[in-house]
Amino acid sequence: MDEYRVKADIVEVGRRMYNRQFVASNDGNISVRLPDDEILITPTGISKGYMTTEDIVKVDMTGKVISGSRKPSSEIKMHLAAYQNRSDVFSVCHAHPQKATAFAVARKVCKDIALPEVIFSIGSVALAGYATPSTQQLPDSIREIVKKADAILLANHGAMTVGKDVYDAYFKMETLEHFAGIILYARQLGGEQGLSHDEISELLRVRREVFGKSDLGYLGDGYCGGYEIDAAQKKDVDLQELIEMITIAIMDQLKTNTQ
Repeated sequence: MDEYRVKADIVEVGRRMYNRQFVASNDGNISVRLPDDEILITPTGISKGYMTTEDIVKVDMTGKVISGSRKPSSEIKMHLAAYQNRSDVFSVCHAHPQKATAFAVARKVCKDIALPEVIFSIGSVALAGYATPSTQQLPDSIREIVKKADAILLANHGAMTVGKDVYDAYFKMETLEHFAGIILYARQLGGEQGLSHDEISELLRVRREVFGKSDLGYLGDGYCGGYEIDAAQKKDVDLQELIEMITIAIMDQLKTNTQ
C-alpha cells in the first residue's frame, strides 16, 4: 500500500468534510488502518480543510506515536475501539454534520427505514449514549455498538462512520447527513412513510447479492439501530418524561379549576 497516497486521500476527505460544513474550525478526525495494523490519523488542533500530508500522524494500535511531528487527534481512542472490535474496518470518520448531529442532540434515530440507499450504503443507524469527548467514556460508548453498525450518532456530539477505506467511511457520512435532511423535511410534511418488512427484506437481498455486503447492524424488524443509552441515562430520561407529564397534568387541572 502506498502510504503517501493514503495520506493524500485523508487530506482530500478532510477538505471535503470542511467544504460541506460537516466540520467547523478544528473539529472532526479521520483515520486509516494500514495492513500492518499501524494507524494514520489526523492531528489535533488543525482545520480539516487545510491539512497537508505532512500533518498526518502514524500511531500503533495502542495509540503510541510512530512518526509525525504533530499530536494525534484527542479522540484517537474512539478510532482504536472501532479497529479493535471490527477486523473489516480500515477507516473511521468522525464529524459534526448539522442535520445528523441535530438527531444526535435530540438523542433520536430515524424509526422507519425510508430510503433504499441507506440500506445499500449503511445498513442501519445506531445511537450511542452521551460520553465526554476526548475521554475514555467515548470509546466505551461505541465499543459494542460498532460491532453491529457502520454509522453511529454520538449523543450531543456528532456522528461516526466506518468503512473499508477512507472514501467508503466518508461516503457513509454523506449518506447519513443526506438521509437526516430528508427525514427532517418529511416530518414537516407529516412524517416519513417507512418501507414494509417485505420491501426491506428484498433490499437486503440486493445488498447481499448485488453489493456483496453483509446484513451487519440490521435488526430485522424494519427499524434502524435504535437507542443505545445506558441504564443511568435511561433512568434520567424516564424521570424527565415523568416530570413533564406531571407538569402538563397539573397545568391542565389548574386551567380546568379556573374556568
